[in-house]
Parts: sequence; structure tokens; C-alpha cells
Amino acid sequence: MSPELFWAFLAASLLISITPGAGAINTMSNGMRYGLRRTLPAILGLQVGLGLQILVVGAGLGALLASSELAFMLIKWVGVAYLIYLGISKWREKAVDIEASSNEAPRERAVTRFWKSVLVNVTNPKATIFMIALLPQFLDPALSRVSQFTVMGVTMIGIDILVMCGFAGLATLVARWLRSPRQQRLLNRLFGGLFVFVAGLLATWRA
Repeated sequence: MSPELFWAFLAASLLISITPGAGAINTMSNGMRYGLRRTLPAILGLQVGLGLQILVVGAGLGALLASSELAFMLIKWVGVAYLIYLGISKWREKAVDIEASSNEAPRERAVTRFWKSVLVNVTNPKATIFMIALLPQFLDPALSRVSQFTVMGVTMIGIDILVMCGFAGLATLVARWLRSPRQQRLLNRLFGGLFVFVAGLLATWRA
């Protein structure tokens, strides 16, 4: 990939990452509740999901997903159902006693946050279809396809890690000002509503 093409792809990757979506909502929700450090497993889970999507597109399976109505609809509705589940869970989540010690405050296991985040990206066929349209624009037919997809994958994941850490850090700072149970319940319902809203957008989207 030429330097000019790489910088263009870097800018596109940054724009994709900062655009609000299920991943950003998931990261900010975790950041509000657990802080930046404990949100890292969730951020890592998002990157595993993103990496799997890039592998699917690179292997040519993404084209099959784009051309098969049944495959697309199946993954789409699984994704919608999962986002609705996350939304309802967040809506019903209890407020945390900010003054309690970390041993006393109820916390979800890191491995649970990791796998939930993997599923947030894996069950999003819209992102896969988007990659099918985007990534070929930056491919040079004269160069190795594997190496180019590797460069693009590493770049997208690296950018997304930085952006998600920024989202989580911002959410952590905001959470310091929202300490009362009532404020936390309102935030939980806000993020729960956002998950369901994104599910609604995914449900109405057509490839």
C-alpha cells in the first residue's frame, strides 16, 4: 500500500471508529460502570469481533453474506435480538454504591464483558457489508492480497483500540460527577435505550 493510500485508509478507519454505534455505546456503558482499566477486556472483545469480520471479508465469505438473503437475514436478526437483550439488561441494571469498596460493589466478570463485546461486533452484518464495500477500494491488485488485508486489519484494530479507550476514559470522567443511585439509573436507562435504538436501526437496514 502506497503512503498516500495508507493515509487515506487511516482517515477512513478513524472516521468509522468515532462514528457512534453499538461498540461505542458498549464501551461507554462499561466505562461509566467500571472505569477505563476494567473496560479493557470489553474493548479487547470488540477488537476480536472486528478481527473476525475482517477475516470473513478477506476470505471472501463476506461476499457470500452480501449475496445470500437467507444468511444476511439470519445474522441480522440474531444481532437485533442480542442488542435488544443488552438494552433490557442495561435498563434493569441496579445502581452501584460508589462509596463501596471494589470487593463490595457488584461487578460483572471480565471474561463475561469480553465475550459480550465479541458478540456485539460479530452479530453486526451491517459492518461486514460496509467492509466489503470499503476495503476493496484500498487494494492494489498488483500486490499480495494477504499482506494488504493484514495491514488494513492491524490499522483498523489499532485505531479502534485508541478510540474506544478515549470513549471509556471520557465515560469514566463523566461518571465521577454522576454518583447518586438516581443518576446511575437514568444513565443505565439511557444506554439501555441506545442499545435498543441501534437494534431498531439494524432491523430496518437493507443490504
